[in-house]
Amino acid sequence: MARYILFLHERPEAFARFSPAEMARIIGEYRAWAQSLRTRNALAGGEKLADDPGRVMRAKGSDVVVADGPYAESRELVGGYFIVIADSYDAAAALARDCPHLRYGGAIELRAIHELA
Repeated sequence: MARYILFLHERPEAFARFSPAEMARIIGEYRAWAQSLRTRNALAGGEKLADDPGRVMRAKGSDVVVADGPYAESRELVGGYFIVIADSYDAAAALARDCPHLRYGGAIELRAIHELA
């Protein structure tokens, strides 16, 4: 079985319209979806990321430059990720199809993880 990472792309303002009670309900939807994957032994991990663009590090000669995140000019950022276990891209996409993120205007980037060891 292979591992696939699901990057959850979102516009931070998309969730700003929800009340705290609605957000609690939505978070519950994500937890229930993740638990359904866990029950099927198809979840290897995942986390919600902070709602900021982060930082990018690049080599510049012998120095390392740290700059504001990769999405400085974009309205979209990676809001979180899940790592799923599946036989193929199609099987991983089938697991991701029910992710609540898609119902709230987000997009999911699906990438295979290349095992180094």
